[in-house]
Amino acid sequence: MHCYDCFKEGTETSALAVCVDCGAAVCDRHLHSDPEPVRRSMSVGQVWSSSDSRRMICLVCHDVLQQNQKG
Repeated sequence: MHCYDCFKEGTETSALAVCVDCGAAVCDRHLHSDPEPVRRSMSVGQVWSSSDSRRMICLVCHDVLQQNQKG
């Protein structure tokens, strides 16, 4: 699979991940990785894990989310 954003730029780069929001394949240049809490019942009353997982998101979706959080 190839990076969608690189394809739009006229190049062909292998994708490393798929954006969790829009589903586009992205390379390391167009990828943003955020920590995300793991929601899992560990014991009675505890829903969040003490460790974070990763949330892979393309730069387009990341920029839109950042704009929405500011305004």
